[in-house]
Amino acid sequence: MQEAIAITEQPVSVSVPVGYSFSLRCRAEGRTSLQYQWFCQHQSVCCQIPGATKQDLPITAQQTQLYTCRINDLYRNAVFSDWVKVEVHQCVARGLPPRLWRGEPVIVLNPTEQRVEVGKPLQLQCAAMGVPAPTYQWYRNGNLLEQQKKKKLWITHAKVSDSGTYLCCASNSHGEHWTNAVDVHIGTCRSEKFFATGKIALLVGNNHYQHHPNLIAPVTDVFELSLLLEQLGFQVVSLLDLNKAEMATAVSRFLQLLGKGVYAIFYYAGHGYEHLGRNYMVPVDAPQPYAPENCISVQRILQKMQQQQTALNLILLDTCRKWYNPECALSQVPPLEPWGNTVYGYATSEDAEAYELQDGEFSSGIFMKYLKKHILQEKKVTHMLEDVLEDIGRDPLVTGKQVMEIKHTLKEARSLTDPICPLGAAPEHWGRGHEPLSKTVTFPCGAQAELCFHRLFSNMMYVCAKLQPPPAHVADARLLLCQPTEKVDVAVLKESRPDQVESLFASVYKREELDCVFQLCGLQKIQTDVVLQLDLHYTQLSTKQRTCESQRTILQKSLLGQFFSQSNYRQPNCPRTPARASSVCRRDASVLSTDPKGQGSLRTGSGHSLPSSNPSNSSTEPEENDESDLSELCSALLRAGPGQDCP
Repeated sequence: MQEAIAITEQPVSVSVPVGYSFSLRCRAEGRTSLQYQWFCQHQSVCCQIPGATKQDLPITAQQTQLYTCRINDLYRNAVFSDWVKVEVHQCVARGLPPRLWRGEPVIVLNPTEQRVEVGKPLQLQCAAMGVPAPTYQWYRNGNLLEQQKKKKLWITHAKVSDSGTYLCCASNSHGEHWTNAVDVHIGTCRSEKFFATGKIALLVGNNHYQHHPNLIAPVTDVFELSLLLEQLGFQVVSLLDLNKAEMATAVSRFLQLLGKGVYAIFYYAGHGYEHLGRNYMVPVDAPQPYAPENCISVQRILQKMQQQQTALNLILLDTCRKWYNPECALSQVPPLEPWGNTVYGYATSEDAEAYELQDGEFSSGIFMKYLKKHILQEKKVTHMLEDVLEDIGRDPLVTGKQVMEIKHTLKEARSLTDPICPLGAAPEHWGRGHEPLSKTVTFPCGAQAELCFHRLFSNMMYVCAKLQPPPAHVADARLLLCQPTEKVDVAVLKESRPDQVESLFASVYKREELDCVFQLCGLQKIQTDVVLQLDLHYTQLSTKQRTCESQRTILQKSLLGQFFSQSNYRQPNCPRTPARASSVCRRDASVLSTDPKGQGSLRTGSGHSLPSSNPSNSSTEPEENDESDLSELCSALLRAGPGQDCP
């Protein structure tokens, strides 16, 4: 049976700014003529609107109210429409809604960042205007939250897993609009004044130069700094002896892993120079004299770091700052953004040199000698560096020769000891811990050897072998680790011999417990899997004959050169640098040494930033590359290959 009155068009809720004019509509059909009467409700009081007896109700928005319409016919039948809400926003930013607004969603309130203790309630709120009123859908880390479909997101008892990045989508029949994304931290960090969402560090030490005097200290300095930063919770990558293409690739990989709230450290030790306030790092393949495309600008790296919305950028330059051909004109670099999150720590002052200290089998830069003394302190980064500066100033070996300099815009008292409160899922791990698993090799005679792997640096691995107690019929056993002769060009493998790197290895691992040790160096150059051969020489007691047995194992290239692999780099068409024989070996140059009485003495040497045996009168100023993006620079360099200029 047909109803006496049927509503064919219900009124719809709206969300509008104060003073906005619009109409609520209601349509119905009946067997007789129909009469309309509108009602409103405000603060629990419902009343009839005088004169509101038409299908359309004109409204000029003044306050948020509920509305409904009653429809009557001549037989005293009556029905009510749905209650609808007219939400009125009293404070709206200038220019909202836009002049030609047709009712599409317009965000007027964005959620704000929250830090909440575990078990406490979490509330996020947003608001949008729209005709009809928008519906809401919340997301966390890009995933839809099925139960969160209101302006207010409410979680009664927050869990650590509720941490992440939240945003809300407001939509209606005219379209959709998204709020700003905000970070929510759930845990014990709420009471901490400052914290990091992650800690990432890239350390580069250039020691073995092809056309310039070698350095000694960067090996030890990078190694010791990496251990200290790991104590502070940093994911650290430490790299030795990089050419221009490899430095650009490492920096690009480093920048990819930075994000909002991250503490980022970039440390460089090696040859370098400064001109007009701009600092340049000299790769190991830089020619003599320098050409414009052979150096990397530190300021360009810092600009890219700032674009990642990091909370702290710390640049530590353990290099000389002597001017290089100051008459040469230099292209301009755009100024850094005034975000108040940047600290420069220079090992020495402008137009001055940085020195190395040699003491026995270890060498260290003067800057690192005192930095490692203070870096674990729980104080503002700039205050920690001031302690380093004061100690260097009191060192008689460099009095009048080297004075540290600090520049910064750090507006908050952030410390390297601040806790880490990650957002959402744990960040991708990037550090020295990527090592192949140890394995046991069994020979036909039944003897076994344990093969293990240790990364002293991110691009240098030690391959170690130790013979297990042999069977009764095996005597006078000896292990040798080598590459098969047909595979000698695959990787840079050499028998470990005493040098500075070897001394560092011995300080970490007990060398006397190992039967043989090899260095696998320059891992970023490896193109294919590496084949290792383990030879067992022994005497068979039954025959008294000397016997040799061999076993081979394969190291996958993805485990060795992972920091430079295609899967880790965003430029898909960027070929790898061809592998070349290269290794870390003894550095025999130093500037400061200790005499037998323990007194330091000053010597000239390769601690100078730009030593040159063939001075040139021509302009050799290494100006900054014209590329505006480091990833573009990296692509061009890798296409060119080693020893070639950038196209």
